[in-house]
Amino acid sequence: MATDFGGAFFYVTLALLLRDLRQCTDMLTFSVRPVLARAVLLTTLTLPMSLAAQVNPSLQPIPIDPAWTLVWSDDFNGKAGTQPAETFWNYDIGNEDASGWGNRELEYYTRDAANVRLDGQGNLEIRALKNTADLWCFNGDACPYTSARLNTRGKVEAQYGKFEARIQVPAGVGYWPAFWMLGMGEGSWPANGEIDIMEWLGRTPTTIYGTLHGPGYAADKGLSTPHELPQPASNAFHTFTVVKRPDEIVWLLDGQPYKRVTPQDIPAGTAWVFDRPFYLLLNLAVGGNWSGPVGPKTTFPGVMKVDYVRIWKAAN
Repeated sequence: MATDFGGAFFYVTLALLLRDLRQCTDMLTFSVRPVLARAVLLTTLTLPMSLAAQVNPSLQPIPIDPAWTLVWSDDFNGKAGTQPAETFWNYDIGNEDASGWGNRELEYYTRDAANVRLDGQGNLEIRALKNTADLWCFNGDACPYTSARLNTRGKVEAQYGKFEARIQVPAGVGYWPAFWMLGMGEGSWPANGEIDIMEWLGRTPTTIYGTLHGPGYAADKGLSTPHELPQPASNAFHTFTVVKRPDEIVWLLDGQPYKRVTPQDIPAGTAWVFDRPFYLLLNLAVGGNWSGPVGPKTTFPGVMKVDYVRIWKAAN
């Protein structure tokens, strides 16, 4: 979940335009569709190659090793109202005074059971609530919302493998849930890399984002791919996966690969920093530079449900 995603508005707009064009073709006669299809193709071909790849991920098969050994899992089985295992999870607290977690977000992260708890049915709930306490945001005002952000730093880390979570995101404009990873090491972000396995914005409900951030290609220059769903992501649980191997990262949605990045894909003169251990993060942000303001029809609490988080290693 990168610092300052303002530049990603362009990608969102372009993805929505392409979606609308596809919807328009359903209203046209068969004889007109090839003309419109050629127009879309020409538009894509005139884009910079990096952007064309982001909007139209390669349709070529991406090989995924079918044999894996499960090495860690949290299935969130526990009594309703209890909190996730502290042997696995840490909590980030507050609103990061200077910048609202780098994104001018409007939530104050807590470790309270009101914001993060098990539901008694095998799910973790991260709950965004309206705030009535004296919890302060980056702008000097009381934060209007509370939520939670968890990480496994120092407790669960892995260099390579398959990293996966099954999640249902909350419906509502202004919500910004994420499942992501940060690299271990010295130095400030993004020196050690960030892998956004899943980000979703309530204002673009059918779009999932997978993004890679590193030194020289971070924030609005991150390597981001919007991926469209036929229905809003909040309608059901979905499985979000990254396969991380030496010099290769592959993103999958519901078991289907849609994005692949290797050292050849990063900008010339920059470093590939992903062959190191990474730890996991889960959070539900509210508002911010990329998410935009909370919509008037958004209801609270907003609940991000996580069925499980798992890590596998290659069997060979």
